[in-house]
Amino acid sequence: MGLGQDVNSMKENVFMNSCMPVIPSADLEKSLRFWVDGLGLTMDRAMRHEGRLIGCMVYNKHTFFWLNEREGTPNMPKDYEGIRLYWAPSDLHTTREHLKQLGYEVSDIVDRDHGQTEFFVTDDDGYSHCFGLPTKK
Repeated sequence: MGLGQDVNSMKENVFMNSCMPVIPSADLEKSLRFWVDGLGLTMDRAMRHEGRLIGCMVYNKHTFFWLNEREGTPNMPKDYEGIRLYWAPSDLHTTREHLKQLGYEVSDIVDRDHGQTEFFVTDDDGYSHCFGLPTKK
């Protein structure tokens, strides 16, 4: 884009309809417990290699992700932060209780100074998920 090019003409050249995060996993079958059983997403487009699940989409009408077999070591590297996802469930307390019943260690629900009420959970791949909604006053 040249210095004199109009910003609106730049916008016309951008054709972005969506973005699908790719989430690496050490064990996709195990990961699906969190994504499907825990979050209620639907699994589709399973890709298998020698019978082993190596990729799939998980989605609902609001969001979608691609889960992919992690390259290299199946273990999370030390000090690896990886992805961070912030979820906005329809009911924070029900979501927390559901994940807790599935055996996930969930944090307490806390009203934060920045106006959100949140809790955290770590999935089977070691990724931190924050669930939050605006604090009710």
